[in-house]
Amino acid sequence: MEEKLKIKLSIADRVYPLTIDPKQEEGLRKAAKNIEHLVKKFEQNYAVRDKQDVLAMCALQFASKIEQSGIDRSENTKAATERLQALEALVQSKLEFE
Repeated sequence: MEEKLKIKLSIADRVYPLTIDPKQEEGLRKAAKNIEHLVKKFEQNYAVRDKQDVLAMCALQFASKIEQSGIDRSENTKAATERLQALEALVQSKLEFE
């Protein structure tokens, strides 16, 4: 069993102490860095009164990317299935003529 790792992540001017599996560290640090970057972007581009508003917008943006990715994958799967069905029909029609 791996030892747990204690780290501290800074997000929106707050420090969050976490106890994690070592294999999670890189992903968590990258996520925190992405959040910090987005927080700064929102603060620079919009009149923000509260950090909570900025964090809510960050959460919305990240969640919408995940949802859109799922929609895109679903559409790609549907298109691939349709192409495979068309190919199968073409192969079947060729086989019937022989």
